[in-house]
Amino acid sequence: MPMVNGLGKPAGVRCVQLLDDERCAIFGDPRRPAVCSSLMPSEEMCGRSRAQALSFLSQLERATAPCR
Repeated sequence: MPMVNGLGKPAGVRCVQLLDDERCAIFGDPRRPAVCSSLMPSEEMCGRSRAQALSFLSQLERATAPCR
């Protein structure tokens, strides 16, 4: 399984900083990884539902995974 660069966790695994309401527990905190801070959400990325957003992120992970 590909790793999320800068997070040390497998792609597709829920972040330990994600709260029950889907918000980041360390948003705005200097400890927040640069890879998270650099992610710029857009209407295309978020879609109209959580399922659409997760589908987009999965496609992004596959497209940016290191070559094997």
